Parts: sequence; structure tokens; C-alpha cells
Amino acid sequence: MISAAQLRAARALLGLDQRRLAALAGVSVPTVQRMEASPGQVRATVETLTRIVTALENAGVELIGNEQPSHGRGRGVRLKEPPTAGTGHTEG
Repeated sequence: MISAAQLRAARALLGLDQRRLAALAGVSVPTVQRMEASPGQVRATVETLTRIVTALENAGVELIGNEQPSHGRGRGVRLKEPPTAGTGHTEG
């Protein structure tokens, strides 16, 4: 679902420290630390993963999986485009 590298990159793009991400996601700081220290794919419960991913997406990043279109290959993270003026939604 999400790699430790994606988690660290998403947090860096948003300028969030581990404490702030934990607060936004409703998880403990040690949980975020453990997830970021995971080799490869993050290991956590489905609920915890969902909370983290939702918090990151709500804060303005988009996680890119292997099956999603991107200019490069593999997984990544990018900032979401701001909503188009007057429409209240993003294109994509």
C-alpha cells in the first residue's frame, strides 16, 4: 500500500514532523516512527494505514503506486494540484 520511503517523502513535502502527522492521523508518535523505519512496505494494521494515508491525502499529497500512471517508474509521492478555480474539485 505505502512504503516507508513514500511515508517519509510525503511528510517532508508537507513540512510535517512525526508528531504533527501522528496527531493528524490519530496515531501515536512511536507508531509513525516504527512505520518510517520499516524496510520496504510499511507494516501496520489496516486501520492505522488508512488513518495515515487519509491524513496525508487530506493534507495535500498524492501517493503513486506501481500501477498508477506517472512519468517515472515505480512508487512515489507528489503534491496534489490545487482545485481548479470555481469548480471545487481537482482534475485527474
